[in-house]
Amino acid sequence: MRLSLFSLTTALAVVAAMVTPTRPVSAATLAEAENEYYELATVPIPDGVVLEAGAIQHFGDHRLAVSTRLGDIYFVDGAYGKNLAPANVKFTRFASGLHEVLGLTTRGDGWFYITQRGEVSRLKDTNGDDRADLFETICDRWDINGDYHEYAFGSKFDRDGNIWVVLCLTGSFTSESEFRGWCLRVTPDGKAIPTCSGLRSPGGVATNHLGDMFYTDNQGPWNGTCWLKHLKPGGFMGNPQGNKWYGLAPNLGPRPADPKSGSRIDVEWKNVPELVPPAVAFPYQRMGQSASGIQNDFTGGKFGPFTNQLFVGDQTWSTVMRVSLEQVDGVYQGATFPFREGMDSGTLSLEMCEDGSLFVGGTDRGWGARGGKPFALQRLRWTGKPVFEIQTMHVLPDGFEVTFTEPVDPATAAKPESYQLDTYTYVYRAEYGSPEVDPTHPPIKSVVVAKDGRSVKLSSDLVVGHVHELKLAGVRSQDGRPLLHPIGYYWLNVIPHGEQR
Repeated sequence: MRLSLFSLTTALAVVAAMVTPTRPVSAATLAEAENEYYELATVPIPDGVVLEAGAIQHFGDHRLAVSTRLGDIYFVDGAYGKNLAPANVKFTRFASGLHEVLGLTTRGDGWFYITQRGEVSRLKDTNGDDRADLFETICDRWDINGDYHEYAFGSKFDRDGNIWVVLCLTGSFTSESEFRGWCLRVTPDGKAIPTCSGLRSPGGVATNHLGDMFYTDNQGPWNGTCWLKHLKPGGFMGNPQGNKWYGLAPNLGPRPADPKSGSRIDVEWKNVPELVPPAVAFPYQRMGQSASGIQNDFTGGKFGPFTNQLFVGDQTWSTVMRVSLEQVDGVYQGATFPFREGMDSGTLSLEMCEDGSLFVGGTDRGWGARGGKPFALQRLRWTGKPVFEIQTMHVLPDGFEVTFTEPVDPATAAKPESYQLDTYTYVYRAEYGSPEVDPTHPPIKSVVVAKDGRSVKLSSDLVVGHVHELKLAGVRSQDGRPLLHPIGYYWLNVIPHGEQR
């Protein structure tokens, strides 16, 4: 959801007053506590460089390429170093005059492949002076008409060499240009393949560790909150505004039936078979307000105990969230957890690097952001200090199995009163957003602590099509520490071996 600056400031003040996170007593703020485990370093940006980082790509010998919403691409040297003094960081402008570059990747062939507002292009430096001198259009199959919201986010290459482009609706409400509200795959030879319909306002697109593609969609019409959604080829993502273009997508068959406004997602999933239910909900003003860039932790432990999980930005709250996914009967669902706050600007782009660095690009243009600065480039690294966190939430036929990054104290973990479970959902409707509705408060019936202390099984009632908000305020580690973030939000589509659609 996008707000005016006045209403945004008011909303953030209310939320800040309501949220009092658990943290070590030595830390004055949650961000300071988080910094003990995931250290945040700021890359200095030279005067005159407006680095509203739309996309980031690591390449070569510890170099970054960073694109901007203003249409520049910079090479950044020195961003991996211990000392990020201005004298140790160098910016070189590789290209300029482009149009809102929100996708950037390379495959080691000397070309940089970019997603601009109106096309996928490629750029090359042919004479070795770190300046692009060859520009080629790869694909410009979709239309633009000058509307501010007509963003085009592009992925890295998938396993088949395709770039996935997710296209925001016109004004984020309607589809006045061809394929607005769609995902297209752009093949290596420049062919555009219509892949999914039903998008509203994407903020990022990336694969998980299995190679399946996901995007973030933001609260608004047909989106009760912000979501992480699986781009299943042939799928309908839930907003029917762009479905008028099915006549241009013969590979996908007939247009899906429109969902019924005012219903619920799990109900309409039964009525509209093409509908792909969201994989994860980011509860509005609990986790953020503008879900954005996505990156998978492929580093095998260099970024801490979250290998193969996804990290997702939030532009309004200037944060990075964490997502643990699973599939039940072939349907994605899972949980999101707070991870790191305190970014200098609105988190937009993320880039995970082989050494375990997560670079975070920020901008507050268009909408305010908690960070306060107009743009930023920052780096997160695991300090190596063991962090006590929820690692995963797995759904069971009668509750959840929760795993932890460190062994728990069995006395506190075994108490049902150490936990609180609440569920709620959103109205699936054409109007903007939704309140939280249909709440339930299922009790924790029993707790079983694993012998190694690394997991617990919680027995409780489950509700399909609901967020399951689990608080673990009473759980302690073996050495008496509280969880750094004692809360998780699991979105449930399918109960294993239970009632299904």
